[in-house]
Amino acid sequence: MSDEPFLFRHARTFLLLALTLAIAGAVAVWSLPVGLFPQVAFPRIVVDLDAGDRPASTMALLVTRPVEEAIRTVPGVEGVRSETSRGEAQVSVDFGWGRDMIASTLLVDAAIARVVPALPAGVTYEVRRMDPTVFPIASYALRSDIVSSARLRDLAEFRIAPSLASVPGLSRVDVQGGDTPEIEVEADPRQLAAHGLALDDLVSAIGGANVVRAVGRVQDRNKLFLTLVDQPMRGTRDIGGIVVRRTDAGWIHVSDVATVRMGVEPQWTRVAEDGRPAVLFNVYEQPDGNAVAIAANVRARLAKLTLPQGVTLRKWYDQSELVTEAAASVRDAIAIGLLLAAVVLWAFLRNGRIVAIALIVVPATLAVTVLLLRAMNMSFNIMTLGGMAAAVGLVIDDVMVMVEHIARRAARVVDTGEAGGAQQGLFKAAREFLPPLSGSSAATLIVFVPLAYLDGVTGAFSRALSITMACALTVSWAMTAFVVPYLAARWLDLSRWSDPGAGHARGLARWHGVAYGAAVRRPWIPAIAVLLLVTAGAFAASQVPTGFMPDADESGFVLDYYTAPGTSLTESERQVGQIESILRGRGDVETFSRRLGTGLGGDLGQSHHGDIFVRLVPDHDQSTRDIMGDVRDGILRNVPGVEVETAQLMEDLIGDLTAVPQPIEVKLYGDNKAALRATAKQVADKLAQIDGLAEVQNGVRIAGDALDIRLDHDAAAAEDVTADLVARTVSGALDGVVATSLPMATRAVGVRVSMPDARRWRIADLADMPLRAPDGHVFPLRRVATLTPVTGQAQITREDLQTMVPVTARIDHGGMDAAVLKVRAALAEPGLLPAGTRYELGGLYAQQQVAFAGLRKVFAAAILAEFLLLMLLYRSMWLSGIVIAGSLFSASGVFLALWLTGVDLNVTAMMGLTMVVGIGTEMAIFLVSEYVARRRSATPLAALRRAVRLRVRPISMTTFAAILTLLPLALALGRGSGIQQPLAIAIIGGLLVQYPLVLLGLPVAIGAVERWRSRKLNRHLADSKP
Repeated sequence: MSDEPFLFRHARTFLLLALTLAIAGAVAVWSLPVGLFPQVAFPRIVVDLDAGDRPASTMALLVTRPVEEAIRTVPGVEGVRSETSRGEAQVSVDFGWGRDMIASTLLVDAAIARVVPALPAGVTYEVRRMDPTVFPIASYALRSDIVSSARLRDLAEFRIAPSLASVPGLSRVDVQGGDTPEIEVEADPRQLAAHGLALDDLVSAIGGANVVRAVGRVQDRNKLFLTLVDQPMRGTRDIGGIVVRRTDAGWIHVSDVATVRMGVEPQWTRVAEDGRPAVLFNVYEQPDGNAVAIAANVRARLAKLTLPQGVTLRKWYDQSELVTEAAASVRDAIAIGLLLAAVVLWAFLRNGRIVAIALIVVPATLAVTVLLLRAMNMSFNIMTLGGMAAAVGLVIDDVMVMVEHIARRAARVVDTGEAGGAQQGLFKAAREFLPPLSGSSAATLIVFVPLAYLDGVTGAFSRALSITMACALTVSWAMTAFVVPYLAARWLDLSRWSDPGAGHARGLARWHGVAYGAAVRRPWIPAIAVLLLVTAGAFAASQVPTGFMPDADESGFVLDYYTAPGTSLTESERQVGQIESILRGRGDVETFSRRLGTGLGGDLGQSHHGDIFVRLVPDHDQSTRDIMGDVRDGILRNVPGVEVETAQLMEDLIGDLTAVPQPIEVKLYGDNKAALRATAKQVADKLAQIDGLAEVQNGVRIAGDALDIRLDHDAAAAEDVTADLVARTVSGALDGVVATSLPMATRAVGVRVSMPDARRWRIADLADMPLRAPDGHVFPLRRVATLTPVTGQAQITREDLQTMVPVTARIDHGGMDAAVLKVRAALAEPGLLPAGTRYELGGLYAQQQVAFAGLRKVFAAAILAEFLLLMLLYRSMWLSGIVIAGSLFSASGVFLALWLTGVDLNVTAMMGLTMVVGIGTEMAIFLVSEYVARRRSATPLAALRRAVRLRVRPISMTTFAAILTLLPLALALGRGSGIQQPLAIAIIGGLLVQYPLVLLGLPVAIGAVERWRSRKLNRHLADSKP
């Protein structure tokens, strides 16, 4: 049975199948998860260690190093990096891409658990797997002038968080800021001394009085009773009534020697919204959650919540807004591009029904693509949406070339009255076009195969885009091959419509004929043009700045700030207030939230470090980058002593997921810690002089000052006290001791026993603090110890068990490669790096190098795959080589387009460069397939002329349509649309160059080779004659 009857008889079946799949895809749109990034398992784990208050050097020796060594034994670990501060450490563990990160997380947890018994008592740890869901998708602030911060925190923890817990896809609600209530037992030192008591006596009495304990079972009266010892405390009155000691004068109660009242736990963090104290709560999604749906459900539930009078609830961050606006930008880009492509189709074919076919098939193709994404458990995100928008131009190309071929054959079907009728004639035309259609589709699809196997951050993001585009192009081929012919046969009235291009002398064909004739007569002209093109492309490639991920205007940014090391919370808050005044004075700032002593990314908490998230007003005049620069410059001018770093949230998030968010990182290694820190400061000073670098940080993070209490052993022995007794007494005086906790309505409230005004003590007050020896006599701390202030205790950074100091910087203007060249030149200056000190470059630059190396391999693999495909199609080495050469020459257009538009050569631009190879080969296949087919019945040169004349219109149609379809993406219309801008610009640049190369350069080169082969054959025949 022939193919024609099969296609004809089953056409309705194909149409029904396509309609069913398209409807299913339209339904699947509403069930596909929506998020900012693809669902990627980043191969990084973070371990947070807490060992109370202890020096950084002791912490590194006793806690961090054993944990690092334990983690190093886990299979698959490629790198371990740690930062150690006073009593805290954070260890970053890097694995290879493709690892099972759930299993790896469990292995890391188990490795640490094995060494915990050997660590100092009280060490706690938390293991976190890093992925995009570790950052919130929505954040809100509670503020009030009349409601206490403790009540606001209770409102967030016990009313709002439980009401949101059942939202589908929500992981958790994290609360920051506010006070936590507790019962304060403030001892009176004079009364304690008068009764011969110490702080420990109060702690023991309170802890021993609050008992609810099961002590066993009793059988009696034919029943089994659970026996409880129950003496619960209900509040401050019960606490005050606890007996501490019995004396001859009577009972001594807690209230006799201390003041008992409700208070709040000590807080070493501060949070605010718009410069006013607030309680913030962040909403996190599950890995497979739908960010848009979660945010909408959260908004709906919060709208129904009745807040206490005087409490306001404000949203200061919502990731779903960026996602929906980016999706709307992509939707608009698809719609605008589709309409522009329809204009091109109408301009060439002048038939509304043909235009209608394209406008029906393209959305149906996208709908079926969504269904495939759903089947592969993928999501809507900036990469899949961008992939669908970029695919529209290629999808409509398939429809255009098919309907153009059918339109061209339509006139002959009517004029000649071919057997089987007009409809079967159209199906025959469609069948004739299947080989070049399949070859051209394969040429485009084949470049996505190596893209899908990239590693690193690039692979994580490009995989989503390449899979989306590959699905769209596969569905497009099926729609074009099996659905478009049926629609054309049913809708085209061949008796009333004639192909406007059927005549011999149409405008485009006429102009092309003149240009082609001139090129054939003077082949040196196209040769010089190609040489000039390659030269210009090489020059542009040397001028194009390089980057990593594309820059998208998110209408918001994160500002990290550092006050002087060791600055108190109060003073840091005063200085940060000046930054907030700068933000409030800008009309383009809508709101901002501030954290001090903590941060969005889970950094080590320090009283001099925090961050501010700034949300800009919609449709702000300046770009977000310019606003960030203005704010940074204003802070440096008006708030001396405060260092700042700025980044947009997506950039900051990707950087945190890969460990280092700064583009430039110089990692200095050495054995002498003091010398290494001095070198780091010199390197930072040198980098600060480089034009184009900003926010240079020397990497020497001072944890702050310390007060060293050094015990005199002889004096301590004379007073009959031990170092442990002194340490416990001082700790209890400064921080208090939580003796017990009381269950109340919503929480267990701690009971803290402390000395009066201990938080406001000065060094002299601490030196005069009374200590009580075991025999009861009291003496001041200064009698047995010396108190010495220690300044400049630095954090300790280690990488793979080596001491390291990272000097970081951001790029203010210019490309990444140019900045790195200047950095290398600066580091190479004699005397800057002393003997024994070496450096490596890390940061986003290292990630970029990994990405570019992978993309270069992908580009080479794409070239090889295209060549093999051409060999399979044409079995001609020279013909395949000419086509590949044309595709390579089109890369010049990519670099020229990027240079002229001022767009960086980044990851998505490199992906566009790779795709240009496939698109260029696809265009060439249409012409070469026609040439090869006609060469069977004509001389090579005659077949070439006929093939060029027939393919001018479809190649022109598809090129113009693809450029116009990608134009909205290239213009980056809308928030978040800049992600795909470099990709679109790269493809447009390649198409603009590939168009004349295919229609002029390719046939001229083929003709030249055919003439050379003909002359060689004639000489051979002449030589072979006797």
